Amino acid sequence: MKKAIFFLGLLAILPSLGSTEVGQVSVIRADGVVNPVMAEFIEKNLEKAAAEGADALVIELDTPGGLDTSMRLIVKSILNSPVPVIVFVSPGGARAASAGVFITLSAHIAAMAPGTNIGAAHPVAISGGSMDETMESKVANDAAAYIRSLAEKRGRNADWAEKAVRESVSVTESVAVEERIIDFVAPDLAGLLEQAEGREVSTISGTRILKTKGAKIERHEMSARLKLLDVISNPNIAYLLMLAGIIGLYIELTNPGVIFPGVAGAICLILAFYALQTLPVNYAGVLLIVLALVLFIMEIKVTSYGLLTVGGIIALLAGSLLLFDSPLPFLRVSLSVILPTVVVMSGFIVIVSYLVIRAQKSPVTTGQEGMLGIEGTAITDLGPDHAGQVSVHGEIWQARSTERITAGSRIITEAIHGLTLYVKSSPQPPE
Repeated sequence: MKKAIFFLGLLAILPSLGSTEVGQVSVIRADGVVNPVMAEFIEKNLEKAAAEGADALVIELDTPGGLDTSMRLIVKSILNSPVPVIVFVSPGGARAASAGVFITLSAHIAAMAPGTNIGAAHPVAISGGSMDETMESKVANDAAAYIRSLAEKRGRNADWAEKAVRESVSVTESVAVEERIIDFVAPDLAGLLEQAEGREVSTISGTRILKTKGAKIERHEMSARLKLLDVISNPNIAYLLMLAGIIGLYIELTNPGVIFPGVAGAICLILAFYALQTLPVNYAGVLLIVLALVLFIMEIKVTSYGLLTVGGIIALLAGSLLLFDSPLPFLRVSLSVILPTVVVMSGFIVIVSYLVIRAQKSPVTTGQEGMLGIEGTAITDLGPDHAGQVSVHGEIWQARSTERITAGSRIITEAIHGLTLYVKSSPQPPE
């Protein structure tokens, strides 16, 4: 009996002796401006990590900041995540600035790589224009209260967090550890997971003990759709898409029936409009660019001796400079993009306008009008009292003339009635 109990107990503990429980950690990279694309990417991966039962989600962060609405969506997703979130500002040379500070402080575990920095979270008028003193104070107070609440929730330095908003202070990773802004400094992802091992964090689903050391790492990349949306959300790309769309419509309007430029232009404009809704657009700039298109088209219809084209170029340049009104350089179109684009587009418009106008003013070469004023050869004698035949463009026509013309003489067509040409003698000698 005792032997049976012994063997049963041994069988019960053998599975636990032989098992080595390995955790699973999901890792994503969040680079660039904080925008709706980044917010959707992080939110979807938090949901995926929860569905897969991951022990933690690591966000490798490098951002200069971005949109307040997108930042708050990300922070809200992190605060309400049942999966522990580790924000790792990396690699060396990366930063968590402006909106990135809020995201970092909201994480269950915050870490930085050597050679990184965090701070400068003062809110600015990203939507363009300037705020008056009262409004600026309200925005700053709201942001300061928000970041302080995040720091206090995670047990971090709330005083420094508020200074990052009000005074735009920024610190290195070593100072961040000393000031209790982050939890630790890690050289790489492996070091991060090793230092996070065994730490206790509080999530909405309860207290969790992190099991990250030696964990299985699952990296997740942006889908092709999100990558495309992220690319076109760049102000420079959005600007180029809008101008490409305008050029396509211009070609279609000046050359009806070409079809391809119109279709391609419409697609470019739709993509540009998506990007514009995520950027600080100054609609005066948009109207100036549309005005430029109207002036370019009018140049073809109205004789202005180039004045409308000059006005269109000026409107295009002014609209390009005013299109995105933001103090943040990563939310503006680069001048090195604007100037070459305006020059190339203006040159293209001028050339196309010239060709269209020249085509409109050139003699008609088809139909009845195309038969007037061209030379041919009399096949038979012609005169006021009898008709004959002439050869024009390799074709034989019935012809009449008010003067006598002998066979073989050169003739010039003057008019056409039905299938009869009216001709006169040509000063050119017979061939």
